[in-house]
Amino acid sequence: MTKKRRRHTPEQIVKKLRDAEVMPNAGKSMEEVLEMLEVSEATFDRWQNRFGGMKSEEAKRLKELEGENAR
Repeated sequence: MTKKRRRHTPEQIVKKLRDAEVMPNAGKSMEEVLEMLEVSEATFDRWQNRFGGMKSEEAKRLKELEGENAR
């Protein structure tokens, strides 16, 4: 069974990264965290490199600027 591909908004990504920071402190393993977030390890690492430490407003603005630059 293949999973349906999802697109996450920058706000959703930042929220999931914040949730992922708390879960290991609650005794969750990395595999359990990734399963709960429904993402692969590669996706999680990419998100951390790109959005790590940002607030959702900053991530939204970054996405807008990238769209402007692409035009």
